[in-house]
Amino acid sequence: MQHVGQTALTVLQSVFGFSDFRHNQQTIVDQVIAGGDALVLMPTGGGKSLCYQIPALIRPGTGVVVSPLIALMQDQVVALKELGVNAAFLNSSLSAAEANAVESALEAGEIDLLYMAPERLLNQRTLTMLSRIQVSLFAIDEAHCVSQWGHDFRPEYQQLRMLHERFPDIPRIALTATADKRTRVEIIEQLNLHDANVYLNSFDRSNIFYAIAEANQAKQQLWQFIETQHANDAGIVYCLSRKKVEAIAEWLTDQGRVALPYHAGLSSEIRAKHQQRFLREEGVIIVATIAFGMGIDKPDVRFVAHLNLPKNIEAYYQETGRAGRDGLPANAWMAYGLQDVITLRQFMQNSDAPEIIKRVEHHKLDAMLGLCESISCRRHALLAYFDETSPETCGQCDNCQNPPEHFDATEVAQKALSCVYRTDQRFGVNYLIDVLVGSDDERIKTNQHDQLSTFGIGSDLTATQWRGIFRQLIATGYLDIDINRYGALRLTEKCRAILRGEQKLLLRKQQAKQTLSKKEKKQSTVRPQDQELWEALRQLRTEIAQQNGVPPFVIFHDSTLQEMCQTRPNDMQAMARISGVGAQKLESYGQRFLSVIQQFPLSELLNNGLRDTVNQTLILHEQGLSPDQIAKHRELKISTVYSHLSDGIEAGLLDVKNVLELEDGDFNAIISTIESLGEKADSLKAVFHALDEAYDYGVIRCVMASVH
Repeated sequence: MQHVGQTALTVLQSVFGFSDFRHNQQTIVDQVIAGGDALVLMPTGGGKSLCYQIPALIRPGTGVVVSPLIALMQDQVVALKELGVNAAFLNSSLSAAEANAVESALEAGEIDLLYMAPERLLNQRTLTMLSRIQVSLFAIDEAHCVSQWGHDFRPEYQQLRMLHERFPDIPRIALTATADKRTRVEIIEQLNLHDANVYLNSFDRSNIFYAIAEANQAKQQLWQFIETQHANDAGIVYCLSRKKVEAIAEWLTDQGRVALPYHAGLSSEIRAKHQQRFLREEGVIIVATIAFGMGIDKPDVRFVAHLNLPKNIEAYYQETGRAGRDGLPANAWMAYGLQDVITLRQFMQNSDAPEIIKRVEHHKLDAMLGLCESISCRRHALLAYFDETSPETCGQCDNCQNPPEHFDATEVAQKALSCVYRTDQRFGVNYLIDVLVGSDDERIKTNQHDQLSTFGIGSDLTATQWRGIFRQLIATGYLDIDINRYGALRLTEKCRAILRGEQKLLLRKQQAKQTLSKKEKKQSTVRPQDQELWEALRQLRTEIAQQNGVPPFVIFHDSTLQEMCQTRPNDMQAMARISGVGAQKLESYGQRFLSVIQQFPLSELLNNGLRDTVNQTLILHEQGLSPDQIAKHRELKISTVYSHLSDGIEAGLLDVKNVLELEDGDFNAIISTIESLGEKADSLKAVFHALDEAYDYGVIRCVMASVH
């Protein structure tokens, strides 16, 4: 349904159900509506699609969207149809009759947005058809595919420059979430976007928590991460090999999770089936190679885990960016080891790519390794790679929350480097470690390396500790991997200063094996008082999605359901104000969701603006638990529980006498002391001492809250 003549804001509100534009969306939309070209760099989940969808609805004609993957086209068309938008796609999944029907509708002017792959668009028949209709704009999604330096290179994308030549008066908008400075220049050159306005948004995905760990029993580390933080959540686990994908998927299934493998070695039918289950069922985990993910627009992926090192930061950013597209908290977690570096370098060395591309890939892998071994803020390093400045600390990564300890590694580095030199730079890490710790190994004896001065000089460290030291020496450029010699380590020019004692070297201490306590388990993003309603709304959403044959998030995103829980709309007018509830969805589903909400009225006690952790305590108090019992149940200090209860008292939600088991005489004594102290009574300590320390701080805090 066209919206010619309407304002962009009106379309945003009525069709998509959002009250306001974010960031510079409005400026971009206005630029394209006016007929101008644009290059948009916006992080995943930042709302790129709206930048061309709204202009396509307002400008006369059909918006043509170039998209690299069939799955992405289909998902976007399904979602747009739910919004009442006339959208369609042309790709190989359609029968001849279905394709003809789309083309007929197109020529009749009945389609607002048409999605197709670049190969289809460049077909002469397609170009002739487009020249016969009114095209409102061309949107080139995933525009980084134009870059021959990138990991998603599609040569057909470079031919899209002909759009400017063939359709010079039709605006073009190119969009990507992954492009460093070099790639941005290449997009402009290859697509002939020299006159386009460039809109560069922050690459920061502030809702994602980044954590990178040393691989030490990686399978168990992965399970601990999933079990403690994402027990029921959907997620993606990336592995380097097909064999590992199969093994991890099977192992996670044995642990009781729905985990499905996805790699190029599986049939297209199985891949499609697994992808559909991932999109349409709650809490499914996909274990995949990099064959999975580009264009997957599932907003409620709560975690992305890597069990191997990605080959570059662009790939890491794009893959982790598949988490938390709805803006809610998400995790990017990785466990990697030195073998990953060796394997990736072997892949690069053995590829048929020109030497110049191999060198670029090598440098990009070094940058990825540097990010992993960084002792400073992960986010700062990640954004710096994309030429974006940011605060030195973010508070939302493992290095910020638990800063790594350093130690003077000059001496151990000298031992490691000397061992590499004295074994003629012919051996890999495991052999070198065996020499350093003095292993009784026949191969060492045969090579007479048990006679070296470096034999056994590192026996005070474990093999795991030495592996970490070697990994950091490679990451910091003191050692290099000789791929032609099957992963042998060799010295670089940089190491001379260390060997000569002219330079001090600080390295990160080995991470202690961490176990998460119950207290550290992920807290739900849903308020405790909303939990029952949340589950009921999700159930309704699933039922409607199954009836309509679409993924649940196409009906409503999690963030929309959470807002329903928090605001509890009581009529259709209030429901219309919920973000993500456009006119079409309001008409289709509004009353059904209202009916469920009305079944879960909030108690007066919990209808408040207090913190979630306070409300968790209030709920347990309402259930009859004493402060001591609450503290034990929640694994909190008793003082923290009293602090929560005092918040409830101060807000007028609790009666202090019902909270505290105090005799009237004791209660009155505390009140009298507070009154007699006057202004000094603002100090909890002063009241405590004035009462001769006869009452607990928590009890006094609650009584003071009732007075205030």
